[in-house]
Amino acid sequence: MRIRDYACTALFIAGASCSTSVQPPMTVVNELLAADRAFGASGDLVTSLGAMFAEDVIMPLPQGRFARGRDAALEALRTSPATGGARAEWAPVRGGVSADGQHGFTFGFMTTTQSDGKTVPGKYLAYWVKTSAGWRAAAYKRGPRAAGDVPTATRAPSLPSALAEPTSDLSVIEGHRAGLIRAEKGFSDLAQRIGLGPAFNETGHVDAMNMGSPAAPDFVHGNAAIADFVSTGLAPTASPFTWSADDALAASSGDLGVTFGIIHQNGAPAGAQAGAPAGEPAAAGYAFFTIWRRESPAAPWKYIAE
Repeated sequence: MRIRDYACTALFIAGASCSTSVQPPMTVVNELLAADRAFGASGDLVTSLGAMFAEDVIMPLPQGRFARGRDAALEALRTSPATGGARAEWAPVRGGVSADGQHGFTFGFMTTTQSDGKTVPGKYLAYWVKTSAGWRAAAYKRGPRAAGDVPTATRAPSLPSALAEPTSDLSVIEGHRAGLIRAEKGFSDLAQRIGLGPAFNETGHVDAMNMGSPAAPDFVHGNAAIADFVSTGLAPTASPFTWSADDALAASSGDLGVTFGIIHQNGAPAGAQAGAPAGEPAAAGYAFFTIWRRESPAAPWKYIAE
């Protein structure tokens, strides 16, 4: 079962919850934030994430790879010197949900205590689906951050402008998913024409989030600030990277979704080093996921967290 197949139907192993009445978005996002905080209470990192992950979770790995599925993701964490045997605690600082109340995202700060006692500050981003067992993370990434004070107050949530009943119509869901994939490719195409920074500015929400540099303690907030961050040192119209989406997951309401793909360095010969944002080189590209929101199924997709 691929992650794209999560839908509001009993046919799928994720067991997506199909309430006949849609709760107010603020109620749903508060429920999601509470679930994230509960999973993030201090404990063994692998165990805590194992409880949080959906069966078909996707997690980016180094060297342009993804861990696909809970078992693969946990094995990658368990065998990493940075996370194997580590303890962790985390808490979200922002959340958002889809109009049908079945999908959402959170991001926040975490602290990992490695097996040798070393404490490492970090930050994370998760995309969630609501299953019969509750909220579970369908996409997850974490990264280091610099030590220092960070704003831990909960930010205003990203909410839909209207409610929508969930649907199990696969043609509708597939249409939203295909549109997301086109949006990601269009994002890259735009960057080739007008430059990386301008494309990030044009394609992002004003309240979008970027994970930022590992050398910075906080995230980068806002499409304009993100555009400045990703284009530092580049010519105004230059984009050294090309990317596209290989897969996507979309809410049945068509207003929230996530794309998965690989970023490649333009002009890199086969087998050569491919560049990655924020100074993170990888041998075969850079695995990423982008979370998107739009006001309605008729509106253009814009990234909200990446």
